[in-house]
Amino acid sequence: MTKVLFFFVCVLSFNLVASQVIYESLESSKLGESRDIKIQLPRGYDPESDVLYPLIIVMDGDYLFEPVVGNIDYHSYWGDMPKSIVVGINQRETRNEDLSYSAETYFPSDEGSRFFEFIGMELIPYINSKYLTSEFRIIIGHDLSANFLNFYLFKEEPLFRGYIAFSPELSPEMETRLSERLKTQTEDTFYYLATGTNDVNELKQKILQLDNSLKSVENPKLHYRFDNFEDADHYSLVGLGIPKAINEIFGLFKPINRKEYDEKMLTYEGSPYEYLMKKYEDIEFFYGFEKKVVENDIRAVAAAARKKGDLDAMKDLSKLASREYSKSMISAYYTGLYYEMDGNTKKALQNYQSGLLLTESQFITKDMLLDKIYELQDKK
Repeated sequence: MTKVLFFFVCVLSFNLVASQVIYESLESSKLGESRDIKIQLPRGYDPESDVLYPLIIVMDGDYLFEPVVGNIDYHSYWGDMPKSIVVGINQRETRNEDLSYSAETYFPSDEGSRFFEFIGMELIPYINSKYLTSEFRIIIGHDLSANFLNFYLFKEEPLFRGYIAFSPELSPEMETRLSERLKTQTEDTFYYLATGTNDVNELKQKILQLDNSLKSVENPKLHYRFDNFEDADHYSLVGLGIPKAINEIFGLFKPINRKEYDEKMLTYEGSPYEYLMKKYEDIEFFYGFEKKVVENDIRAVAAAARKKGDLDAMKDLSKLASREYSKSMISAYYTGLYYEMDGNTKKALQNYQSGLLLTESQFITKDMLLDKIYELQDKK
């Protein structure tokens, strides 16, 4: 039943974003021909803003682009990942040539080498010049293209930080080469690999061998996740794997949930506010862009500060709320909480009352402020 609901969500999301897709034909000197691409910009994209978006490259865009876009839109809507720019490369007529490799070296040559350079030297620079992209890039592929994406890891400076490989049709020696390469990565690299119990048996056996190799890699810079989906075949595993891959790659980016609150924030050696600052510094370090502190995380810090009786943390949080949400009830509410915690009822009331003129937030409403005002007035 859960899988059925998931696919209904995807279908609805596909309908939502379909009208926003940009179709282009990109002239390529590397390929000696034009190549059709699809571009999905995030909701509310403003070319005049200073916001930078991760870039997600989807090979086999003829059929893989839409399910990826639907999931990206859905997860970014709920704040579980940043809004992103997704680019799909259509390969229906050229797939075997694009994804080919040398029978001697097992690395791209001829047509495969030209396609390899097309992505790195033409497509990505073109998208970067036209849209607001960050340096955090992900590449996604399925069977032949899931094998091909591995070749980018062997560049001296890899183009991508995230690699999502669905049921790769692995080239010879890839299991050994890839694990050896990932041992030496000096930049945080996210690698997601998936198969299914009903996957093509020949592919599955090699994928399981690759999983055993990657699990043994001892490198703190490698963030690896493997899934072997029960009852999934070569095609259905993709629909199950996309949200899993997103959750894995953007786990740090997600808002603080109950588990993180209990196991990390409350047990952190520093204050709850210091935990929040460390989390957002790590997000900027890992992903290469700054994330605005979300209201959910402000609530978590406030709850932890009150639970621990940490007045300094609440004071720092109130300053953050006022700075980041000056026109929202968030600023007034958390400043009021600080003064209330400090025993200054007069200033707490003033802030709660001033908040009535501001904009409601997802969690703070006029009724909540009025309840705080009546509560404090009754205590006077």
